[in-house]
Amino acid sequence: MAALHVQDLSKRYTRGAEAFTALDKVSFTIQPGELVALTGPSGSGKSTLLNIIAGYDQADDGSVVVNGFDVTRAKPADMDVLRTRTVGFIFQQFHLVPGLNALENVELSLLNAGLSKAERRARAAEALRRMGLAEHSARRPALLSGGQQQRVAVARALAAKPSVVLADEPTAALDRANAESLMDQLAALARENGMAALVSTHDQRCLDRVDRVIRLENGALS
Repeated sequence: MAALHVQDLSKRYTRGAEAFTALDKVSFTIQPGELVALTGPSGSGKSTLLNIIAGYDQADDGSVVVNGFDVTRAKPADMDVLRTRTVGFIFQQFHLVPGLNALENVELSLLNAGLSKAERRARAAEALRRMGLAEHSARRPALLSGGQQQRVAVARALAAKPSVVLADEPTAALDRANAESLMDQLAALARENGMAALVSTHDQRCLDRVDRVIRLENGALS
């Protein structure tokens, strides 16, 4: 069974009297263990596509199926569970909670994962360690650099050991060493755990490490 199957996905927006198409009958499949890059110019529909797959936005037509679960027909409560246990999302803007430290931010993502508090804490600590942030786990976001905040956001997405990871420009705030380390970790998780990953990026460091590339242009595959 495919980890992710997108079929004829379309999304249209209206701004004032102007209507435009963000996605136009986009179709593709990602298998377990695949690391796939999503490329294309700014405004091509990459972020819209990721948000629809994760259930943060709704398509006008088409379907998204994650591990056999039809996202496009799901109830909000079902999507909350899916994002906690099955789909990890790495946001470009981090979206960390300012009043929580790094460990607490990662642990927060596990509240609905069916784990005990001790298990959540251990899982969060391990995710931060893998991102090289064990020494910064007690720091709040304001005391972390942009690159460190991005790595906390990555740890948060990976802590639940999701079967599908969606990443929106995950290396944008990272230096070369950390960017390459992140992509190597995603590739390793894909190989070892059968995790599928779709990474939106312009970064050649990412493209050098993926299994294949999907390109969007004007909302359509090119």
